[in-house]
Amino acid sequence: MTNAYSRERRLALRWSCSVLLVTLAFAPLGCKRQQQAVKGAAPMASTVHMGDPQVEAQLIGGFYGIEQSAWRWSGRRFSVALRPPLGAAQKGATLQLRLTVPAVVIEKLTTITLSATIGGSALPPETYTQAGDYTYTREVAPALLAGESVRVDFQLDKSMPPSGADLRDLGVVVLSAGLESK
Repeated sequence: MTNAYSRERRLALRWSCSVLLVTLAFAPLGCKRQQQAVKGAAPMASTVHMGDPQVEAQLIGGFYGIEQSAWRWSGRRFSVALRPPLGAAQKGATLQLRLTVPAVVIEKLTTITLSATIGGSALPPETYTQAGDYTYTREVAPALLAGESVRVDFQLDKSMPPSGADLRDLGVVVLSAGLESK
């Protein structure tokens, strides 16, 4: 009887050890998933689409809520954090801001000028005199793209002040902002 008891005990001990080893082997994977879930943020993207609610953490400021599941109004100043694409610290990248200048903006302001800075370095501005869809495109030097993320600050020379029931300071409609490899 002691021999059978001892055998059962050894089997139970082996089974317990096996379960423990499997649990320990997969623990790092579970912890990483749990850590991402706790943070509640998707991995940082090189391009953010304004209709995607998961990019909210990359919108530093100056953006209003998602409209029509596709775009957001900006304020006079707006900022976004972007992940530089692979190799950008060596080759540079291209900044692209897809935007719409609504007819109401041109009617009220006549023209609107957009400028941007990355890491304190100013990029050339662009002036819009007609309503329509545009892409503000600028080359970004490799030295400005070191690190895991970069902050891009945009500024308009003027915006539409709040009026009526809309208390927002409205600039342009933004569809996406991103850095693309050269």
